[in-house]
Amino acid sequence: MSNQIRPRRSVLYMPGSNPRALEKAKELAADCLILDLEDAVAVAAKQDARTLVADAVKAGGYGSRELIIRINSMDSEWAADDLKAACAAGPDAILLPKVENADMVLQTEKMMIEFGAPEKTKIWCMMETPRAMLNAAEIAGSSDNLTCFVMGTSDLVKDLHAHHTIMRLPVLTALGLCMLAARAENIEILDGVYLDLGDEEGFRASCLQGLEFGFDGKTLIHPKQLAGANETFAPSSSELEFARRIIEAFGEAETQGKGVVLLDGKLIENLHVENARRLVALSEAIGGMND
Repeated sequence: MSNQIRPRRSVLYMPGSNPRALEKAKELAADCLILDLEDAVAVAAKQDARTLVADAVKAGGYGSRELIIRINSMDSEWAADDLKAACAAGPDAILLPKVENADMVLQTEKMMIEFGAPEKTKIWCMMETPRAMLNAAEIAGSSDNLTCFVMGTSDLVKDLHAHHTIMRLPVLTALGLCMLAARAENIEILDGVYLDLGDEEGFRASCLQGLEFGFDGKTLIHPKQLAGANETFAPSSSELEFARRIIEAFGEAETQGKGVVLLDGKLIENLHVENARRLVALSEAIGGMND
């Protein structure tokens, strides 16, 4: 339940068992890095990956990039040790896979306190099962330390016995439920991955669709997808120009005791000003990351 504007246009999964990838990530133009102990790591490499990721977070060197550790599911044999190591490392957030109810979040939060997690380390939730979709509202409202939903559309499509389609019609209901829950509790929400690395046009279209849905950014599986996500989920120069004009025009109207104003023939109300301020703040935050 966060009020802080922080760019999360591009959120790249990095395999926790690959030290070369963890080092290379320091140079990538990603807003956030998910250092993965779950899907991207083979069973035989789970323990080594845990040590590599924890050491990488402790060592730092990632600049302003937000660091998130995705642990293994809470019903797995690795979860408790993953969580303990992550708490000691102190990333920006710990990402929980297969979250299906509020109790899973609260139990994790309790364990994080026991393991001495720093206050800055928040909870992110993977939303990737049918039960999670049905319980999205209770999950979103479960804890003040929960700050982001991450859509796991690949697992969701599998569980629904559905198909990956261009318009994503099979998962629209699920995406909408999670979007409503996230916005109701003022938390961030990130779109799922695009799996076809050879389809740049399709990926860009998917990013644009995600932006239109209201997502704050997109999770990615390869560095080649960074540019498309960063460009799509950043306010354009024309959007920023109009946003600043909205703020200025409405400010002048307020001094005259008016609650609405016409700008380029469009009726501007307070709700438009709030969105304009959000876009300007996001742009400034992106600029701050690049300084």
